[in-house]
Amino acid sequence: MSLKVDLCAAILLLGFELPAQAHDIYSPLKDRWGNSCCNDQDCRPAHYRVTRVGVQMLVNGDWISVPDAAIQYRALPGDTGETAGGHWCGEIRFMHDNRVRYLTHCAILPPNPTVIDEGPIQPVP
Repeated sequence: MSLKVDLCAAILLLGFELPAQAHDIYSPLKDRWGNSCCNDQDCRPAHYRVTRVGVQMLVNGDWISVPDAAIQYRALPGDTGETAGGHWCGEIRFMHDNRVRYLTHCAILPPNPTVIDEGPIQPVP
């Protein structure tokens, strides 16, 4: 009887995989200087928009400007698609005067972001 229990346990253990942590998709990301983009806490899916003045990402309800040097155009294996391929990695600092400062380490956009948000259309005079 013990052999059957041991065999069943071995089969279950071989077929059992621990679920991948959601943050694992960010582990291999490096910035342009070879530094890790995140520390297991500061990367997240983020909606983005491409405007005439640059890329903005929605982080904690704020649209923030993203430096061009931080942008990587690539697809992330394991991306669930809820932000159409946008991901933000950085630090959120709460300042003593109640302001929030965002420091972007890496911004991931899909390989071909072609939509430019040009704002409302103005009539030609």
